[in-house]
Amino acid sequence: MSERTEGMVDDLSTAEAYEGMLEIERASDTADEGKAAMAAFLDGFDSFKKEMSGKLGAIGARVDALDRKAVAGARPALSRAGETALPGKKAFSAFVRSGDEDGLKTLALESKGINTSSPQLGGYLVDPEVATSIEAQLRGRGSLRSLSRVVQVEAGSFDVLIDNAELAASWADETAVATETTAPTFERISVQLHELAANPQASQRLLDDSAFDVEGWLAERIAERFRRAEAAAFVSGDGVGKPHGFLAKTQLPDAISSWGTIGFLTTGVSGGFDLNDPGDVLVDLVYALGAEYRDGAAFVMNSGTAGEVRKMKDNQGRFLWVEGISDEAPARLLGYPVAIVEDMPDIAADSASIAFGNFQQGYTIAERPDIRLLRDPFSAKPNVMFYATKRVGGDVTDYSAIKVLKFSA
Repeated sequence: MSERTEGMVDDLSTAEAYEGMLEIERASDTADEGKAAMAAFLDGFDSFKKEMSGKLGAIGARVDALDRKAVAGARPALSRAGETALPGKKAFSAFVRSGDEDGLKTLALESKGINTSSPQLGGYLVDPEVATSIEAQLRGRGSLRSLSRVVQVEAGSFDVLIDNAELAASWADETAVATETTAPTFERISVQLHELAANPQASQRLLDDSAFDVEGWLAERIAERFRRAEAAAFVSGDGVGKPHGFLAKTQLPDAISSWGTIGFLTTGVSGGFDLNDPGDVLVDLVYALGAEYRDGAAFVMNSGTAGEVRKMKDNQGRFLWVEGISDEAPARLLGYPVAIVEDMPDIAADSASIAFGNFQQGYTIAERPDIRLLRDPFSAKPNVMFYATKRVGGDVTDYSAIKVLKFSA
């Protein structure tokens, strides 16, 4: 290779090396620019994060302040459980504690706890959970409710049509002229609804204590008053401003009783059972009731009478009374369930202390489904009064379905 050629090769190698160095410098500059851009981005994001955290904190503080003012005078909840309550329950709680009606007014119309006419009438329906609790307690105590037919109506009465005479029938010959048979007759019984009221009260300080179960207390007080009043009326109410009790109906000896009267048997001893065969009259009472009613029939008596009957034995020394094992399987007497209803009279001379019958067919309780509650913070300051009302009625709708035992000679 000539000297000239070798010089050209050296020049070419130097140029390529120089271009490579330029490429390296340019790549380094690009990397530096990327690092600078990333650093600027991270600085900006950090500033944005701090700014948003401050704004969210301010919004949270504002929401907490508004929440504390939602119910005037109410203290913060002691647990997080209260935050998951139903809207209707929260609104009812606010109304009970402070008279705040806004929550009730803004509830959706399909909410079963209120009625659209309530604000104009000045009262509000009890919250669904509270109403359910009251109903459960009414059914849970000794009352004819557990035995009778219970219907809910929207009118002021409930009419029952009773066919109290059988349709006549006769044998017919193939060629004989058919003759007209006796037509059935009907009896119309109207169960009138009456207003039942309770008026419990509590101090405003007690209502302000959010740790106190106001709804449970109110339901318990109302249920107890309603239960005692209606249970007594279903047994012995005179029908004047209250339900008509089955023992208030005219009673005649079973052999001569007819529609409109309650048939009775007697023990043969004034104020007590026969000393020799005390259980025989209970067997007579069972079979005084028609066979069509005995399926589903039950004994009704109070605790004092049950204590006397509980001691009775048959000729083999076996108790006539079989103790129940649960609420769903109550005590049984002669194979029939026993309902303890404390409003039945104690054993005394001429008392009708034991009843036996099919109360599903014999006695009907009619009621309106709503329970109304009016809050009055003015009449009994510093206490707050609650005026609760319910409309309920009851009456005998089949006189043949109930028999009673009188402790008389």
